[in-house]
Amino acid sequence: MPAKGRIVWIAGPAVKADGMMGAKMYEVVRVGKEGLVGEVIKLTGDVAFVQVYENTSGLSPGEPVVGTGAPLSVNLGPGMMGSVYDGVQRPLDRVAERVGPFVRRGVDVPPIPEEKKWRFVPTVKRGDDVEAGSVIGEVQETPLVTMKVMIPPEVARGTVQEIAPEGDYTVKDVVALVKTKEGVEEIRMAHRWPVRTPRPFRKRLDPVVPLITGQRVIDTLFPMAKGGTGCIPGAFGTGKTVTLHQLAKWSDAKVILHIGCGERGNEEAEVLTEFPHLKDPYTGRPLMERTVLIANTSNMPVAAREASIYTGATIAEFYRDMGYDVLLVADSTSRWAEALREISGRLEEMPAEEGYPSYLASRLAEFYERAGRVEVLGRPERIGSMTLVGAVSPPGGDFTEPVTTHTLRFVRTFWALDPNLAYTRHYPAINWMMSYSGYVETVKDWWATSVKEEWYDLRAYIYRLLRREEELLELVRLLGPESLADEEKLILDVGRMIREGFLQQSAFDEVDSYCSPKKEYALMRLFVTFHRYAEDVLRKGVPLIKIRQLPIISKIVRSKAEYRNEELDKIAALEEEVKATISALKPEILV
Repeated sequence: MPAKGRIVWIAGPAVKADGMMGAKMYEVVRVGKEGLVGEVIKLTGDVAFVQVYENTSGLSPGEPVVGTGAPLSVNLGPGMMGSVYDGVQRPLDRVAERVGPFVRRGVDVPPIPEEKKWRFVPTVKRGDDVEAGSVIGEVQETPLVTMKVMIPPEVARGTVQEIAPEGDYTVKDVVALVKTKEGVEEIRMAHRWPVRTPRPFRKRLDPVVPLITGQRVIDTLFPMAKGGTGCIPGAFGTGKTVTLHQLAKWSDAKVILHIGCGERGNEEAEVLTEFPHLKDPYTGRPLMERTVLIANTSNMPVAAREASIYTGATIAEFYRDMGYDVLLVADSTSRWAEALREISGRLEEMPAEEGYPSYLASRLAEFYERAGRVEVLGRPERIGSMTLVGAVSPPGGDFTEPVTTHTLRFVRTFWALDPNLAYTRHYPAINWMMSYSGYVETVKDWWATSVKEEWYDLRAYIYRLLRREEELLELVRLLGPESLADEEKLILDVGRMIREGFLQQSAFDEVDSYCSPKKEYALMRLFVTFHRYAEDVLRKGVPLIKIRQLPIISKIVRSKAEYRNEELDKIAALEEEVKATISALKPEILV
């Protein structure tokens, strides 16, 4: 029997109900006469503390609270791709069709269309052995994504007793019967899964394949691996949202999940209006055909903000289990942590640093732990990955605040956004001195076999130049430029060229917005060749002023935006021109 109680206390999104004997932790309940969606987050005797995912204005003590007997779960099936959900998987576009542009309390719309028919193509036959995760059929969800109908993870190993022939079915229709030891299981194209429970897999694999983002500073200096974890902390105005948008637009993941978690409404509105018009760079089709958006803006109920992270992770794991590479970007986890802090305060829990609950670190760890490149359950054997990238919004850009420091404990890639770079219009404003990646060593073999073996050495060469430039700039600030030798002044010149011609990248330039791995490698070779040849002639007596006056320097810096990804021969020709031009310089003969 579901637990039935009544409201005795209300404080914002937190509600206390007595008479809830039999209720379970994280059970979904219906609150009040309007049946608002809530979740049990604390139990004391027969008193349940509930966080309500909708506005609690107008609720009054004495109204009923009824348990559903099930945890907060999402519907997983065809119809999710291209959808826009709120934090508890209500489809905002279909909600708008029913009640208008403003979401009313208590509105209940199925997360995936229940009456729409999908073309089901079976991939097994009667008598076949199947197990949890096995693919029994396919549905062309969008032109870009083929959804694989899988045996739900909780179903035991068995034999296919019946399988539906190819045809059109709704998500309510039974498409297969599987005979197991426990009995006969009915399999539909959709099933439910609790959001706080990670979906199981067979084996975790090493993150050895890079996630190609098309952003040079990321792919070359601080690469991300498929199945990896990363964070982008930065102060207001440093470009977190645009950087995440670039990852969503250009990364070579098959499926994109974008979670707008507590961000400003105008920023999320820009995502919702821009994404439907974007073209997938790999197929030319609309990008929304492989994207799911979860929008929970700062003016939406704060409790649903906390749930949105788990909702997004569960949907991402569902597509990972099909064998796809999935990228989940969360903007931002700081707002999610603030929701935890507010709910914790309502529950009168003992606060830890800066008012955050003492379990902040464990919640962050649980979230990032769901990333990974894995061998999934079932047959045929498949490898899928889920990559997690979270933006962090530290107040005043202070990276020592709790959310940033705890996040850094659990991620292996750290893209630190620098306000000084942002104010000088250097975008992406990723500080190459503060940032790091733990995947450089794991992905170098992929670069060696797929692009060029020299990639790792070129990357190290450029990184050493940038670090040496930073040290020399400190000397210049203290002693002035006259204190440097010509070889050191050359390093400053080449460092500036690399910053302007390689690290800077315009998200709004048609050519420069995306840079392919082969073009990234060609540009790295170009800058390294210039420095090596210039350093060589400098040692032979050529004055630095002659090198600085070479017109080819401006051609090198502009090459990122002048040559398209397929015009590698032109970059190679420019490199040969660099060699010839610098080698032709004659040293001055002192009399």
